[in-house]
Amino acid sequence: MNIFENYLSKISKIIIDNKDHLKLKNVEKLNIVNLEVPPSHINFDLSTNISLVLSKANKIEPKTLANNIKNLLLKKIHHFEKIDIAGPGFLNIKFSKEGLAININDIFRNKRSYGSKKSKGKFNIEFVSANPTGPMHVGHCRGAIFGDVLSNLLLFNGNKVIKEYYINDYGNQIKNFVESVYLRIREIKFKEKFVAKENLYPGNYIKEIALKIVKNKKKIKFEKLDECFEELKKLSLIGSMNLIKEDLRKLGIKHDYFFSETDLVKKNLVTKTIKKLQSKNYVEEGFLEPPKGEPSKNWKKVKRLIFKSTKFGDDADRALQKNDGSWTYFANDVAYHSNKINRNFENLINILGADHTGYIKRISAAVKALSENKVNFNCKVCQLVKLYKNGKPFKMSKREGEFISVQDLLNEVDKDSVRFMMLNRSNDVELDFDFEKIKEKTKDNPVYYVQYAYARINSITRSLKKNLNDKISVNPILFSPNEYEQKIIRKIFEWPKIIEVAANKLEPHKIPFYLYELSILFHAYWSKGNEDIKFKFIENGKIKRPESLIFIYLVAIVIKNGMNILGVSLPNKM
Repeated sequence: MNIFENYLSKISKIIIDNKDHLKLKNVEKLNIVNLEVPPSHINFDLSTNISLVLSKANKIEPKTLANNIKNLLLKKIHHFEKIDIAGPGFLNIKFSKEGLAININDIFRNKRSYGSKKSKGKFNIEFVSANPTGPMHVGHCRGAIFGDVLSNLLLFNGNKVIKEYYINDYGNQIKNFVESVYLRIREIKFKEKFVAKENLYPGNYIKEIALKIVKNKKKIKFEKLDECFEELKKLSLIGSMNLIKEDLRKLGIKHDYFFSETDLVKKNLVTKTIKKLQSKNYVEEGFLEPPKGEPSKNWKKVKRLIFKSTKFGDDADRALQKNDGSWTYFANDVAYHSNKINRNFENLINILGADHTGYIKRISAAVKALSENKVNFNCKVCQLVKLYKNGKPFKMSKREGEFISVQDLLNEVDKDSVRFMMLNRSNDVELDFDFEKIKEKTKDNPVYYVQYAYARINSITRSLKKNLNDKISVNPILFSPNEYEQKIIRKIFEWPKIIEVAANKLEPHKIPFYLYELSILFHAYWSKGNEDIKFKFIENGKIKRPESLIFIYLVAIVIKNGMNILGVSLPNKM
C-alpha cells in the first residue's frame, strides 16, 4: 500500500471528472503532479503541487485554481479534514481522524509486506565476483553488501531475483595463483624454499590451501607443475572459493548461482556469441587505433575481430582478440552476458568495484547489441572504502598478502554494523569506515541507534505483557495523536515511497537513512516522556494513552521490515 499513489489517483480522478467545473481544458499534465510529505515544520500530512502544474498548463491564476480544487477535494474525499493553500499554490492536506485510522489499520493488516510495491520483474544481480585467488578483503565487502541488500529490496517488492557470482577462473592470473599453490606444496612436501617471484601470491592463505590439498589428495604427483596443473587448478579453486563463500556466509550473504568462466570457454560459448554478433553485422575484421596515451611505436597493428560498440553508445570500438588471436577478457565477458540474456532475465544488474568504471560503456553496448535493446541493463559502481583505526588508515594489497580481510574486519566489529555502515553512504561516493565510531553506543552510531529503538519498544511491550505480533487496530472516535505522534505517523506513511524510490533508482542506502531518521523521532518522543509526565508511555504498569501503543507498534513494523531488507538483526534487549 502506498498512500501517495492511492490519494493521488483519487485526486486525479476527481479533477478529470470535474474539469469543466474547474475550467480546465488541459489535464494531460496530471502525470507530473506530485503528492509528498510536506517539510517537517508544516503541520500537515500531505502536500501537492497540482494547482501549480494545472494552472500553468491552462493559463489560470494558481491561487484561484488552488482554492477551487481545495473546495472540491474537501467535498469529495472524506478522509481530508483540512486543506491550506501555501505559497504560490501548493495544497497542504491534513487527514481526518477517520482518514488516519483507516490508513493505520491498513498497515496493521499488512504489516509484513507494508512498504512493498508488488512487482513481477525477473532480475539477475551479479555481485562480488572477486577473483578466486584468495579470501575476500574489505574492498570487496561494500559491493557484496550492496548487491545483497539490493537483491533483498527487489525481493521484498515481489520480484524474482537470482544472486549470481561470476568466477574468473581462466587466464594468466589463475595460472599464477595455481603456481603459487604448487610452490607452497613443494615447500610442504619437499622442504623447498618458497621464492616470491613477481605476480605470485605469497599470502598465508596460500599455505592453508596447499596444506589441505596435500592432506586430502596424497595420490597426486607434484614433481612437475605441467603434469598436475589441471587437477591442481581444480583443487586450488575449490579451496579459494570455499574461503570466499565462508567470508560471504559470515557477512550474511548467500549466492544462488555460481558461473564459471572456464566452463564458458570449454563450451565454446565465446565463439558462438561472436558468430551471433557477426550475423547482425556488429562484428567485423579490422585494425584498431593505438590506445590514447600509448606511443604508436609500441603499438602492434594486427588484424583482428572488432565489436562495433560505438553503434551502441561506447566511446570506441573494442577488440575481441589479442595479438595472438586468442579471445580477450572482454570477449569472454560478452559471451557471459549473452548467457544471462539467454536465461530470459528482463533486468541485468552488475555491481562493480571502483576500478571498473571505464568498463561500463563497452559491456552496456554489448548487452544492447545482444538483446536488441530488449533487456534492461544497469551497472552500479561501489567506490572505495577507507578503513581507519586509532586515527590511522589501513592499506590493502591482496597480491602481497598484506590486505585487510573480511575476517579481520569481523574480528573488530560485528556483522550487523558492517552491513548497516557499508550502506551509510551512496555507493558512488567513497566511504570512511571508522572502527571506533562504529563501536560507540550513541546517536552518532546509526546502526546502534536503530537497534536501540527496537529494543526500547520491546522493553515497553514486556512491561505491558504484550507482544508485537498481537492484533491491534485504531478506533477513529478516540484517536487523537499528539505532536510527536503526528510526526511519527507522517514518517511511517513515507516508508512505501522510500522503498519505491530505492528500488526504482537501485539505491538501497535510502533505507538505513530513513530508519535512522525514524529512530530519531522515536527516541525524541521517549526522551520527552522523561522530561514531561504527560508524554510518558507507561504509568502504574499500564499504557497511559492508547495512541502511544499504536505508534510504538507502527515504528516496530517499519524498523523490522527495513532491517530485514538490510539483513541486520534486531535484538530485543540491549
